[in-house]
Amino acid sequence: MNLKSKALLLAVLLAGNFSFAQQHSEQDHSKYVAPTDPLVQQKLAKWQDVKFGLLMHWGTYSQWGIVESWSLCPEDEGWCERKGPHSHDWYEYKKAYEDIAKTFNPVKFNPERWAQAAKNAGMKYVVFTTKHHDGFAMFDSKYTDYKITNTPFKTNPKSNVTKEVLSAFRNQGFMTGTYFSKPDWNTEFYWWKYFPPKDRNASYDPKKRPELWNKFKDFTYNQIEELMSDYGSVDILWLDGGWVRPLNTIDPNISWQKSIPYEQDIDMARIAKMARSHQPGLLVVDRTVTGEFENYVTPEQSIPDHYMSIPWESCMTMGDSWSYIPKENFKSTQKLVHTLVDIIAKGGNLLLNVAPGPDGEWHEEAYTRLEEMGKWMNVNGVGIYETKPLAPYRQGKWAYTKKGNTTYAFYLAEAGEKLGTSLKPEGLTMPANAKITLAGNKKVLKMKGGSIEIPAKTATEIGVQPAYLFVIN
Repeated sequence: MNLKSKALLLAVLLAGNFSFAQQHSEQDHSKYVAPTDPLVQQKLAKWQDVKFGLLMHWGTYSQWGIVESWSLCPEDEGWCERKGPHSHDWYEYKKAYEDIAKTFNPVKFNPERWAQAAKNAGMKYVVFTTKHHDGFAMFDSKYTDYKITNTPFKTNPKSNVTKEVLSAFRNQGFMTGTYFSKPDWNTEFYWWKYFPPKDRNASYDPKKRPELWNKFKDFTYNQIEELMSDYGSVDILWLDGGWVRPLNTIDPNISWQKSIPYEQDIDMARIAKMARSHQPGLLVVDRTVTGEFENYVTPEQSIPDHYMSIPWESCMTMGDSWSYIPKENFKSTQKLVHTLVDIIAKGGNLLLNVAPGPDGEWHEEAYTRLEEMGKWMNVNGVGIYETKPLAPYRQGKWAYTKKGNTTYAFYLAEAGEKLGTSLKPEGLTMPANAKITLAGNKKVLKMKGGSIEIPAKTATEIGVQPAYLFVIN
């Protein structure tokens, strides 16, 4: 790929990320409906305590290094742009895209390495893409032939990759989640071949073709039931594709939702009841569809600018792209640590995406970032896990959490910034007799004029960090 092509690809990726972030940040969070099932409440509380998770977008699209499934979508948007020798003809392109499955063979697939790296980074839950909008199942579904176990990888003992991923992470003590796309651009029950698709929606009006839509509802139900009954314990059902929803849930104040042309109700009550019959206490996350089946909200590629009292999670990429691209621009460890602290201080969780490549491996740089985050978390995680936000939450370069009678004050340093001799926590009132230490150091620090006094020797012992944690008792 030449320099011009790389620049264009990056622009497309960034345009797509911006749009999706807009889609999920416009949501009216005041309409959140808290779950009433005690088991769901318990699971939600546990999830809120673990704080930090891993998301993985992986499918045949990684072989082309493109923006997930979106190039299949016949919309005139930057992130849907087609590239390559088949791009001139949508039908030819779709066939070529679906033919990737004939050569997809991720022979370096090693979920145990992923799980160990994520655990070492301080992550405690995982959400894996079992099926994106293209309909390619990364699990052995009996309801489609378009699946990972019908590729050259089928002879590999780990060919049912969803089962292997969930098992590897479960063995490391992780909560587990399954990303599942409600729309499916491969099945004729959604993109009916009689009518060519015009956009991301069903290619027909479900009210005019109820028999066809009922087949799609059953198809979706059956695939989700496979995931809920054949893959061990699952904690989260993370549903994407928010345009598949009842018309009465559309918010007219949200721009992208106004473009949904017709009713696409898949009967979430039926799906949730079935899923929880197999997985009691399951968290259901029907993204952007505010109501009883969105147990927590998911701003995408964005962080709210204020504390939110409802359960929420920012899903964000470690690099620029959700899916694998050959040359990724990974965020610095400092940026990633600051992102995590900012989110936790405002009451949320961070779900950080790392994309496996066509060979089944991550970029080595992703492992490096996780290792570096882990070193910081080993010392400072006490102010992250099982904490609650504390007013003023995020103030300038400071962020605050609490646990019991202990206050945790994070100072988000600039790149390479060493601790000075005096720091004043912004917006935080502390008693004069407070006991203050730096995480990783037993030296008790003194207060003077509302500022924390830091001896030069203590600063040297702590060294340069992306963020410094003051523990206040």
